[in-house]
Amino acid sequence: MSNKKKYSMLASTAAVAFILAACGNGDTDTTDTGNGTDNGSDNGEEVVDENGDAADNGDQAADDGPAPVEFEQRVENEGDPIDGGTLAVGFVTDSPFTGIFSTELYSGNPDAVVMGYMMGTLLGSDENYQYDDSGAATMELDQENNTVTITLQDNVLWHDGEQVTAGDIAFAHEIIGHPDYTGVRYTSSLSNIVGMEDFKNGVADEISGITIVDDLTLEIEYQTVGVQMLQAGGGIWAYAAPRHYLEHIPVGELESAPEIRERPIGFGPFMVENIVPGEAVSYVRFDDYYRGTPNIERIELETVPTSTAVAAMQNEQFDLFTGMPTDQFENYKDLPGYTVLGRPENSYTYIGFKLGEWQEAQTDDEGNVTEPAQVVPNPDAKMADKNLRQAMGYAIDNDAVGARFYQGLRSRANSPIIPNFGGYYNPDVEGYPFDQEKAIQLLDDAGYEDVDGDGFRETPEGEELVINFASMSGGDVAEPIAEYYMQSWRAIGLNVQLTDGRLLEFNTFYDRVEADDPGIDIYQGAWGTGSDPTPDGLYGRYAPFNYTRWATEENDEYMEKMLSDQGFDIEWREGVFHEWQEYFMEEAPVIPTLFRNEVFPVHDRVGAYDINIGVDPDTPGAGLHTLYLTSEER
Repeated sequence: MSNKKKYSMLASTAAVAFILAACGNGDTDTTDTGNGTDNGSDNGEEVVDENGDAADNGDQAADDGPAPVEFEQRVENEGDPIDGGTLAVGFVTDSPFTGIFSTELYSGNPDAVVMGYMMGTLLGSDENYQYDDSGAATMELDQENNTVTITLQDNVLWHDGEQVTAGDIAFAHEIIGHPDYTGVRYTSSLSNIVGMEDFKNGVADEISGITIVDDLTLEIEYQTVGVQMLQAGGGIWAYAAPRHYLEHIPVGELESAPEIRERPIGFGPFMVENIVPGEAVSYVRFDDYYRGTPNIERIELETVPTSTAVAAMQNEQFDLFTGMPTDQFENYKDLPGYTVLGRPENSYTYIGFKLGEWQEAQTDDEGNVTEPAQVVPNPDAKMADKNLRQAMGYAIDNDAVGARFYQGLRSRANSPIIPNFGGYYNPDVEGYPFDQEKAIQLLDDAGYEDVDGDGFRETPEGEELVINFASMSGGDVAEPIAEYYMQSWRAIGLNVQLTDGRLLEFNTFYDRVEADDPGIDIYQGAWGTGSDPTPDGLYGRYAPFNYTRWATEENDEYMEKMLSDQGFDIEWREGVFHEWQEYFMEEAPVIPTLFRNEVFPVHDRVGAYDINIGVDPDTPGAGLHTLYLTSEER
């Protein structure tokens, strides 16, 4: 009798008793359009956070705040379905979407949102973000042979009528692995594929570990497999790219190609008809969608500034809102004509400290890679002293921020692992509650003293210490939150100033953070956590999204344990996660600030809408193709 261990999507839950609570993190992020439909965004998702981490202008007095809000996650409105109709979606953001309609090439959350209506979901997942059979393909993991087999349905079509094939899944891997690839999706999960590094380095013309078995079946051989690969985003690149449509374009030119920017195709329920760059997208239904022709004929998506989002609701301008600012919840929660649904958000906000630089792969004279691309910590970085980082964490009152300025919709974060990860989340980690006295003591003990009497501390070496802080512009609360943090740090004697003396636009902000701009010492960001708790895609040594550029040998060991075969023992793996969270929060390369909830206002003429995670996509109101309207006009 063979002892081969195989895990299919249908059997994997029982096979490994892999129980999570609701949301995920790790090597691939799933950004949601609101109705439970996976957009297929990748790990390390920058969340458009200019809606705010609202805080007031220096008042740190915490109060109990309102009780946590209890939300419904499904609404059914009265009325018979009309034939077709146009669904209007308001995407609330103060930054334009870049318009890179490619899961392999995009990097910002706004692009993930607009792609979500057309791209399609290859591998579906359940309420625990574990792969199941609800997507366009199924997956089987063979632990003994380190392989994953992906099998497509035979009726899944690209928007131009061509069948989605195993070759298209292979092509998505080839794009990311190509030597001329310009994106940020090449991670340790991709380099784990047999032959991928040789392909990436130009040594081989193909990826030896990827085998097209037939038109609908792809086999991928990995150097190692782990339990995380049963999770959506846990190490399998579960996306396809239309080879027949894109292969004539050099990989280095794909990002700017009209086929990506102007006339993209997917295999989702709606097709892109027109794009107003950065502002709006028009979609029409795809009659040959493999789950059935969508009920709604058109979707019109427009970006809406945070400053006018409530007015747009008051005027009943849109049927659905995504990205609605929670700091304005009191102003719209009871507006007539809408039901506001809500759920825990797959994200957290944080303060990041720049601790090194990103080093591209190093090669010898013959082009052989001598060192892979990786984080290179700088022991002399301005923020290298963890006592300084810890003090800045204790100096800010995030309990007050969540309670007073988000009406109970946000709460202080104690860890980079979100509570929705169930057993992987360590509730016993204290994090950084507001403790100004402790912050002052940490700085005193570490030798940061005000030598010249100007009210600001100098370095232990007696040199001037000016900390440059980058934060994003947009919305009514972006400036107050930045001012609040800076005042809190000044209250413990730290001279913290805005980079360039102003807030930065979202795209500019992340461009500069990613480039390790020397004008940024600390920054306020937000991560979309995805659907696998494994943090190597954000905090691993070889992760481009490790924007703090923090790396230690001890952290490397934790990452290896989390991804090892022993991780199939879930209880053991959860213990490793708990230990890592204690270690990470002690080292404090980032200070997680707030866990978040997201809300979805739904107009009364939308017949049904469901934001439950893992709900059957054919349930009315759950999949985009099942949405329907009950009247022609709002």
